[in-house]
Amino acid sequence: MTMTAARVSCIFIGYVLGMFQTGYIYGKLHHVDIRQHGSGNAGATNTLRTLGWKAGLITFAGDLGKAMLAMLIGWLLFRDKYADGVKLLEMYAGFGAVLGHNFPFYMKFKGGKGIACTAGFILAFYPPMAPLCLLLFIVTVAVTRYVSLGSILVMICFWVQLVLFGQLGHLNVNSNLILEIYIVGALFSVMGIWRHRENIKRLLAGKENKFSMGNKMEQKEGEK
Repeated sequence: MTMTAARVSCIFIGYVLGMFQTGYIYGKLHHVDIRQHGSGNAGATNTLRTLGWKAGLITFAGDLGKAMLAMLIGWLLFRDKYADGVKLLEMYAGFGAVLGHNFPFYMKFKGGKGIACTAGFILAFYPPMAPLCLLLFIVTVAVTRYVSLGSILVMICFWVQLVLFGQLGHLNVNSNLILEIYIVGALFSVMGIWRHRENIKRLLAGKENKFSMGNKMEQKEGEK
């Protein structure tokens, strides 16, 4: 198998695992279609808003884990044949998981926004990037009560850190592949921000709804 075929294989593996919609499945087990409630997305925050904290946390863990599992499978399959490029292949597997989460074909391509999946990718790819992303998210939501704004800033923070750590030589990636690492990382960030485009419009118009410290969100907050 060529490196190009390995890239495609990892994206496919990730997509298949990403289609496991934790929030949707959890809701169905409780006779609720979360796509018919709140923002209509099948992500962790909309699940939290619709079904409560327990459901939200389970969904977040499931969405986090499927990206990590996809990356583990990619690593197991290609760690020997492409030792110098396996880090990049893990990245493609994580990206495929986000694609599957956001655009599951069996749900008419209507999934979540991929933030929890991206968090799983970050933890598996290079854990030192996670603390600053988490801190930024917590502080942003605590101060502004906008989950969507916190998610958008995390996507930007992730890519900036990716480039910084890459330039410092901390990612353990073949130098010939580092530019591709940055490009795929940018795709993560661009897709995450693009999935929040309606939230951005509401933020700019001063009409975005705020996070409520209860079992639900106020009206239509953007979800993970």
